[in-house]
Amino acid sequence: MRDVLIIPAIDLKGGRCVRLKQGRMSDETVFSNTPEEMAIRWHACGARRLHLVDLDGAIQGRAVNTEVIKRIVAAVPIPVELGGGVRDLMVLEAYLELGLRYVILGTVACKDPEFVRRACRAHPGQIILGIDARDGSVAVEGWTEETRQHPTDLARQFEDAGIAAIIYTDISRDGMRTGCNVAATRDLARSTHIPVIASGGISGLPDVLEILPLQEDGVIGMITGRALYDGSLNLSDAIRACEESQKNDMKSDGDR
Repeated sequence: MRDVLIIPAIDLKGGRCVRLKQGRMSDETVFSNTPEEMAIRWHACGARRLHLVDLDGAIQGRAVNTEVIKRIVAAVPIPVELGGGVRDLMVLEAYLELGLRYVILGTVACKDPEFVRRACRAHPGQIILGIDARDGSVAVEGWTEETRQHPTDLARQFEDAGIAAIIYTDISRDGMRTGCNVAATRDLARSTHIPVIASGGISGLPDVLEILPLQEDGVIGMITGRALYDGSLNLSDAIRACEESQKNDMKSDGDR
């Protein structure tokens, strides 16, 4: 098995790098007016993938921060994934043409599942399913609307669609530094054969270490934002912990 990825998040609003609390657009903290510089910083610390969110796009249902996204992709030589506002194939393909490795589909997965399947067929290995939940219910439209659908039910709909991964976010923990919802993440990972990336609430290295054992259940990475920006999590240390955990696992397997 590969190391669990630590994926820094760069959330874009009005062309700036911000972080929200529980997805509230009115509760933002600005961390940089030049998001591409943050991308360069995280790459220099060892990041092997970046996670972008077009917050304006998620609310407006269209691509908004395209120019900033283009600069970020050009600034770093590592895969970049993006979600927010992707509702049709034209926007999706325009993003891929910018050089994005993955596009995340969330709201449209609930409202037009067949579109997700078409996207997977057209761009195999490049579509990620974004599942954002609050109190066990999937939320859509930039987390402003809740559905009655459970995350595991949504995941099972796309079991054979060719989804590259699922990003699971517990909205109540996002940006709150209260720790990832390990139990819900484990339950989702065990319910599907699609690899899962954990998101929401990571506050420091202990939270990273708590997620690492979920690799056995199919968790391949974790996204973290605010903890990196406020300094409570050192990215290089987190990456090193993942690498050491993998080495220890390999040594244990060899001793059996």
